[in-house]
Amino acid sequence: MHTGRIIFAQLMDWLPRYEFTKCVRRHRGHYRVRTFSCLDQFLCMAFAQLTFRESLRDIETCLRALQPKLYHAGLRGPVARSTLADANETRDWRIYADFAQVLIHRARTLYVDEPLGVELAETAYAFDATTIDLCLALFPWARFRRHKGAIKLHTLLDLRGSIPCFVHITEGKTSEVTVLDALVVEPGAFYVMDRGYIDFARLYALTQRLAFFVVRAKRDLDYRRCASHPVDRTTGLRSDQSIRLRGPKSAHRYPAPLRRITYRDAETDTRFVFLTNHCTLPALTIADLYHRRWRVELFFKWLKQHLRLKGFYGLSENAVKTQVWIALSVYVLVAIIKKELKLDRSLGEILQILSLTLFEKEELSRVLTASDGQNDPGECGNQLNLFDP
Repeated sequence: MHTGRIIFAQLMDWLPRYEFTKCVRRHRGHYRVRTFSCLDQFLCMAFAQLTFRESLRDIETCLRALQPKLYHAGLRGPVARSTLADANETRDWRIYADFAQVLIHRARTLYVDEPLGVELAETAYAFDATTIDLCLALFPWARFRRHKGAIKLHTLLDLRGSIPCFVHITEGKTSEVTVLDALVVEPGAFYVMDRGYIDFARLYALTQRLAFFVVRAKRDLDYRRCASHPVDRTTGLRSDQSIRLRGPKSAHRYPAPLRRITYRDAETDTRFVFLTNHCTLPALTIADLYHRRWRVELFFKWLKQHLRLKGFYGLSENAVKTQVWIALSVYVLVAIIKKELKLDRSLGEILQILSLTLFEKEELSRVLTASDGQNDPGECGNQLNLFDP
């Protein structure tokens, strides 16, 4: 029988504490703080995400019921609803945003060799946004519609491993395409986007920074065909053309040639038209790369199903952003543990196991790898898996 530390403490051992301390000092997180530290706040919020707590009172009640074990879990300060609420309201959310980036860097290193499902040596990203509805009366700063509030999570997802490497949180009425200006563009990388990101001035900025893009074209695109290339129509391809934009504004905003690829999906009988600035990659690879863009949609669904992102513990912008970034940190932490321990389970299964065993004195790797031999993986067809090609 394992008589060592509880699972929650073993789980938090994967956090780089020195880097967390640097993030706290950078944003003066412990200014006038006496007992309840930023680490205590992070651990309480991580506990809430891992165990699906509904409110601050729910967090307080559960943690107080486990009072004898809190010290061994790493919590040093007293856990009170008002103290946690004040911490979420006042402590800079950038502490947890910076720390999430530390975990993201670690995760991307682990998943760098993860198969993409496309013959592509370069890094590929999917860029998209999701909306989280809020009550405008409670969150007046998060304007979306006249009588509705919301925030948007603009996410750049590394398609090797489904790791979010850039997240920007805005109010709901923010136009998604404008967030392209905030990206730190990686030369040689591919950026895969839906038609909502058609802005030829911004796309040309990606080209000037030596990056590539694949974007779904709009139906009313005004262009002039310069050349046509042969395609294998049995693969679903219909055309591969070199074009130039012909509209007076679009031609000025994107003066360089583009590549237009038409593809028909046999399963759904849907016609797709893609635009890209890469001239040599096979047309079918471009179509397959855009198909991988759906991983960012699965990522958003997974977050909303498995983490606490539909209900918030605080009403201020700072509290909401703090909760979102800690939730993302939990997601990346579980992805790191999955890779480090070489687990065959999905992230959803790992979270379900942890939610029931956090304060048990068992070995973490044994709990996550144990199997009763009765579960058939084929029976879990509805489980979202971010790591399938």
